[in-house]
Amino acid sequence: MSIPYLLILFRFLLAPTVLLLSYFMTEYASFIVLVLMFLGLISDIFDGIIARKMKIDTEKMRRLDSQTDLIFWLSIAVSCYLIYPELIKENLIGMFAVIFMEALCYGVSLIKFGKETCTHAFVSKIWGLTLLATFTSILGFAYSGWMMKICIILGLISQLDVILIILFLPKWTHDIPSFYHAILIRKGIKFKKSKYLNS
Repeated sequence: MSIPYLLILFRFLLAPTVLLLSYFMTEYASFIVLVLMFLGLISDIFDGIIARKMKIDTEKMRRLDSQTDLIFWLSIAVSCYLIYPELIKENLIGMFAVIFMEALCYGVSLIKFGKETCTHAFVSKIWGLTLLATFTSILGFAYSGWMMKICIILGLISQLDVILIILFLPKWTHDIPSFYHAILIRKGIKFKKSKYLNS
């Protein structure tokens, strides 16, 4: 098994690990989960870089990476709830809205293309950074506050962007920077994808 696949597997195995730690240790697991979250983030960054260097960044790998990301970040979110339930309950409606929109993205993609979404869009990456900051705030400082609210808003915007990408695309394609680029693809206009977005 190549290094990129091992890094994806590592991130996948982190998901049940952080859930078990959070369930049995609650707040005592916060620092450990925080460290594991950053290790997962590092693995996510380097699997794409190494895959491109090895020229094995295939559609299969991109899809596997995308689904592993979803599982990993969902496990971190659930861990935050298990460790600091009150902080999550303060923003429960917003979080459910984001989860609903995420499910809607998958549903629209499956209905239209028979495949799950794998856009790795630019706004989604910005949202990923706010997720990281929000979970760091919760796990490291037991604080959610305004950071959580910004995270929810960006989450909804990013999911709407993905839905528009799916609707505009004439056929399933991975790594689409935004719905504007999906419109360009629909019109047959070529554009250069940034290698920094494909991670």
